[in-house]
Amino acid sequence: MNAAKRSTATTEARHSAGHNAGRRVTIVGGGIGGLTAALAFARGGADVTVLEQAAAITEVGAGLQLAPNGAAPLGALGLTNVLHMAGIRAQRVEPTDALTGRTIAQFDLTRLTGQPYRFLHRAELIDILLTAACDAGVTLRTGAKVVGVDAAGAITLAHGAMPQADLTVGADGLHSLMRPALNGEAKAFFTRQVAWRAVIAHDAPPVARIWMAPGRHVVTYPLTRGRLNIVAVREQDDWSPEGWTNTDTPAAFQAAFADLCPDLRALLDKVTDVRLWGLFRHPVAARWHGEACAILGDAAHPTLPFLAQGANLAIEDAYVLATCCDRSADLPAALARYQALRRDRVVRAINGANANAVNYHLAGLRRFASHAALRAVSRVSPGLFLRRMDWLYGHDVTRG
Repeated sequence: MNAAKRSTATTEARHSAGHNAGRRVTIVGGGIGGLTAALAFARGGADVTVLEQAAAITEVGAGLQLAPNGAAPLGALGLTNVLHMAGIRAQRVEPTDALTGRTIAQFDLTRLTGQPYRFLHRAELIDILLTAACDAGVTLRTGAKVVGVDAAGAITLAHGAMPQADLTVGADGLHSLMRPALNGEAKAFFTRQVAWRAVIAHDAPPVARIWMAPGRHVVTYPLTRGRLNIVAVREQDDWSPEGWTNTDTPAAFQAAFADLCPDLRALLDKVTDVRLWGLFRHPVAARWHGEACAILGDAAHPTLPFLAQGANLAIEDAYVLATCCDRSADLPAALARYQALRRDRVVRAINGANANAVNYHLAGLRRFASHAALRAVSRVSPGLFLRRMDWLYGHDVTRG
């Protein structure tokens, strides 16, 4: 990141010192949620250390959709200008019939209130957050493999114990160690759906297109530097491993969607590197905090990728957690308030994602009726879709 971006990220906004001033905070996980939390706590004057087990903070190449509700906290942390430079402002979302290639409906994302809806590469957002966090004084420890966390927030590293912080935050994703420490083991179940993701060289308009077919769908949207992000989902009984690091052959991926429309096949035929993962549904954690520890993002509420809200919800969590702690000297009470503010909203978003998993894959008469309804809304009342989603996109945690 260049010097101008660094300056913007560190001077655009500052938090006034509250109860986080001088608190020692250890964050497990250097992903989007963990780095947002690190920045938010540091802005409040906390002494923050991020533990990342990888040798360097990197991100497997893929895009994300940064909705207004996720961008609002980042703006409050001083990142609006740098996000503007790094992302693409989205114009529309277009549900599309993947069998014929015909656009079913168009919904204007520029009419959303608040921050613009943006498309970003995950690695670019990680770089923005990492630069801002380090400039704010956050200590980053890479190669720090956490092998144990207890319900009191005590951390054991592979090479020994970690000094106890005032607050330990588990932002360590699906396979969080703190989540079972707080809740016990919980079994996920395979949804009988698998997903592929890839990035190709392709110039496209600033539109998120949802290509829907019976039992399958593909989402495409552009990234900077002439790239297109692709996420494709298919229903199948065969189990696939959970996690984004599993590879598949382009030929196998393309064969799974070979009978769809020529325009979509032409995009998929450009894929030369693709990741495959099984989609598993995890219960939302019943307990998000202990006396001096808390979890956020996928560690607390893993989300299926059918509402493009995983990163956005983690960003919201991080900001609300830091704000609750900043406003109270009573840390356990602050952590309880954090969970109370977040849980119902997260459950509603997850239920919305689960519903999309069904709606995108309809067949027969239900598919015909659903597409007809989308066309009608798009033509007669295009603002209705956005109003129905205002609870999600219009929510601004910085106003709480």
